Amino acid sequence: MLHTRTTAGQRRRALRERLASGRLLRVPGAVNPLSAILIQRKGFDAVYLSGAVLSADLGLPDIGLTTSAEIAGRAQQITRVTDLPALVDADTGFGEPLNAARTVQLMEDAGLAGLHLEDQVNPKRCGHLEGKSVVSREAMVRRLRAAVDARRDPDFLLMARTDARAVEGLDAAIDRAKAYVDAGADAIFPEALMDEREFEAFRAAVDVPLLANMTEFGVGRLLDAATLENLGYNIVIYPVTLLRLAMGAIEDGLSVLAAEGTQRTLLPRMQTRSRLYDLLDYADYTNFDSAVFDFDLPPGT
Repeated sequence: MLHTRTTAGQRRRALRERLASGRLLRVPGAVNPLSAILIQRKGFDAVYLSGAVLSADLGLPDIGLTTSAEIAGRAQQITRVTDLPALVDADTGFGEPLNAARTVQLMEDAGLAGLHLEDQVNPKRCGHLEGKSVVSREAMVRRLRAAVDARRDPDFLLMARTDARAVEGLDAAIDRAKAYVDAGADAIFPEALMDEREFEAFRAAVDVPLLANMTEFGVGRLLDAATLENLGYNIVIYPVTLLRLAMGAIEDGLSVLAAEGTQRTLLPRMQTRSRLYDLLDYADYTNFDSAVFDFDLPPGT
């Protein structure tokens, strides 16, 4: 009710413990706080906040137009409602190394369990689009070292994402990942790998937790959780899945409403009022104030 009962420190330690377990952590991307509640209810291991999702939610393309303050604000809304650890896409750190340092502290203050910084140039673009550019290895190392120096809670997970596979090739991406680990990265996110062979090569070369990005309509194959776990990966994210599902349903619903002039035929596809109220914990609020939920819902709503 109101806020999660766990502290940011507890959630960060929980993420570290789950990563140490050796099993694959399944992490959907939340669209909003209500979807984060549902992610927890459905038994997932953590919540992800995608920069692409936040950009789209604001009606903006994913080309580095959002700010660290906007990301931190949405992150705080997510961490308020879930006991799951939450990871955030912090793009390039939103500027130079000093900006990356400030970004880390903003995300710590927002209650997150960790973030990832990428080696694209600033402003960045979606990792599965052509025409990406990456900074030099040395520039990314400076970015990461600034982030490490700024971190106040050692349990806060600092992950390095490399987009070099599409720009410089697989071997260069692996070499960069090793340099990023040496610079202090706790985990590695190799973006836009093509197939099992490439995932396997990364796992063989890098001895820290690895994240697999299973985004739809990307350049690589969609691998199932069992395959990724067998390949030795530690985290799989589904960053934009819920947004695409929701927007697909919204677009279809609007077409029906426009064509039929009523939403009657859409009712079986809607979340019911009672289910929404269950997710919002009306009953728990009533324990504090009986005037909050002092009515009966009509049958079937």
